[in-house]
Amino acid sequence: MQRIEQAARAMLTDRLLPFWQALRDEEHGGYYGFMDFDLRLDKQAEKGCILNSRILWFFSEAAMTTGDESLIPYARHACRFLTEKCLDREQGGVYWSVTYDGRPLDTTKHTYNQAFAIYALSAYYRLTGEAEALALAKDLFKLIEARCTDAGGYLEAFTRDFRPAGNEKLSENGVLAERTMNTLLHVFEGYSGLYQAEKIPETAAAMERILDIYAGKVYNPELQRQEVFFDKNYRSLIDLTSYGHDIESSWLIDWGCSLLGNDVLTAKIAAIDSALADSVLRAAFNGSLANECERGVVDGHRVWWVQAEALLGFVNEFIKHPDRTDCRDAAASLWRYITGKVEDRRPGGEWFWRLDENGVPDREKPVVEPWKCPYHNGRMCMELIRRDPDVFL
Repeated sequence: MQRIEQAARAMLTDRLLPFWQALRDEEHGGYYGFMDFDLRLDKQAEKGCILNSRILWFFSEAAMTTGDESLIPYARHACRFLTEKCLDREQGGVYWSVTYDGRPLDTTKHTYNQAFAIYALSAYYRLTGEAEALALAKDLFKLIEARCTDAGGYLEAFTRDFRPAGNEKLSENGVLAERTMNTLLHVFEGYSGLYQAEKIPETAAAMERILDIYAGKVYNPELQRQEVFFDKNYRSLIDLTSYGHDIESSWLIDWGCSLLGNDVLTAKIAAIDSALADSVLRAAFNGSLANECERGVVDGHRVWWVQAEALLGFVNEFIKHPDRTDCRDAAASLWRYITGKVEDRRPGGEWFWRLDENGVPDREKPVVEPWKCPYHNGRMCMELIRRDPDVFL
């Protein structure tokens, strides 16, 4: 038998890192932004700033996790593109996207996007110690707190000069949300990364504020799920369970909360997160994880990032509660599904974006695009390496 940590290390070093290294754009900077299902690269596609931030985070964390210093130039390449092309030096914040050669394209300033830049720059600072990266992350934190919040919490989309804009980018399922669980989760993640880099009291206070919103507004204790889309007063707009986000939150919020060192808060949040994980396991897991359930109708597609987050979420629950052998077994089953179905074993492949319930890849979904990145699957591998759970394959 093989330990899941060993398999994750091989996935990271043999599949994910070489794939994303090959996408480095030496001519225009950053990393190429689109590859279709047939592995055809479009070198003139837009470059999503979220994608670039996630690539920066990926190479920074991979260099620290593996100790491979040859990865540092790849992180530095991404950081240079982020700071020189994605960052709006005139009006502040990070654009939504730029052209292939680094000119502003979609100048929307989205809170979600600012949060990922914080997450990436904080990881890069931890890798290199470059003070400018930390300073930029702290500036973006201040920008979110000053311009992307109101008395009730965190807002979503803005124009380039931070006037309110429609939130089509983070709304789905036929609704237009003024607040979303997804943005709140990833602001918390970005702030957690910043707090990991430097323990600033203001960051801790903001993280605690988010945890209060999470426990009191987003988490639904009766249904043991997070509500997804809200109006400004946190009224849920749709009967929707996002299995992927629930299982992602179950471990990611545990991790961020643990950084604060507040035992009472940690116990409170850990109980919510365990309830989320248990609900997902019971409702949506059958060797792999369904996508979501809208108004009682399950979307049975198997989405790449949902499988990665599910594996990590069940490992996290097994580590918290070693008697939960069902979570251990679910993690092992997910690894087999990922390597048997989701991993793209074609020469030059990475992971497929989406599969149907029979495990057939969706040929309409690309391999690389602004949302398809090495963040979820790369993080899964690195967390398994760090945690080395007692799971065998």
